[in-house]
Amino acid sequence: MDSSTLFTETALVRKKKLTQKIAGGVFATMTVLMVIPLLFVVCFLVYEAWPVLGFDFILESPERGMRAGGIWPAFLGTLMLVFFSVIVAAPIGVLAAVYLNEYAGDNWLTRIVNLAVFNLAGVPSIVHALFGLGAFVLFAGIGKSILAASLTLAIMTFPVIIEATKESLAAVPMAFREACWNVGATRWQTIKGVVLPNSLSGILTGIILEICRAAGETAPIMFTGAVFYKAVVGGDVFAYGPLDQCMALSMHLHTISTQVPNVDEAIPFATAVVLLGTVLLVNASAIALRVYIRTRKKW
Repeated sequence: MDSSTLFTETALVRKKKLTQKIAGGVFATMTVLMVIPLLFVVCFLVYEAWPVLGFDFILESPERGMRAGGIWPAFLGTLMLVFFSVIVAAPIGVLAAVYLNEYAGDNWLTRIVNLAVFNLAGVPSIVHALFGLGAFVLFAGIGKSILAASLTLAIMTFPVIIEATKESLAAVPMAFREACWNVGATRWQTIKGVVLPNSLSGILTGIILEICRAAGETAPIMFTGAVFYKAVVGGDVFAYGPLDQCMALSMHLHTISTQVPNVDEAIPFATAVVLLGTVLLVNASAIALRVYIRTRKKW
């Protein structure tokens, strides 16, 4: 038999390749259709915000009843809310996921806990706000503060971190664990030295999503720690303490868009751009770290 005809494509192979190309084209078109509106929205926001957008806008305080000036108090408050919520939610969420995936058996109690985590993810933010008001502000006696608002945001974002961490832990091959156990390592030594280092990229994904949601929420912080206005010296990074109330970008944007008359038209757009840019910058940093960690994997 002639070798030139041995590997000739059959009609079935050509049909499969055509189907694959069509499917790839459809998916690529859907992706472009999703990205184009996003780019249009971002470009529109930047265009409208351009007259006032700059570092001075970020580092200055609002003036003339928030009709002019910058957004430093709200920007600093958002950073502090996100920071405290992350340092509370990340370790507790990761440890809970480690227990559920590595220690807990497949029994009715574990299934109830997993169901509770799924249900917690679907609770509206306004319900979390009322819970934070009752549990932290009133019952715990913390009062309306950055700490109370951050704890509320942390509880609201627990499910995201737990589920992302569980999926990442489950992706580590069981052979890695068995190899450690066979040389005498304990379960915790295996988790600490092998499982967690190979799960960091997935854990970072959960933390990225937590940061995005915490930075953009309004209802939970409105009830537990955010204020309409607070006088802060522009550029002062120590303006707030954990037990102080603060301004926040999400609430500030809502306020100047709906409740403050005669605001410079560019200020709400510039506030939205700063909020979006802050989230994108944090995300980009975390994604870069995640990619670096993935390149160090040996499997």
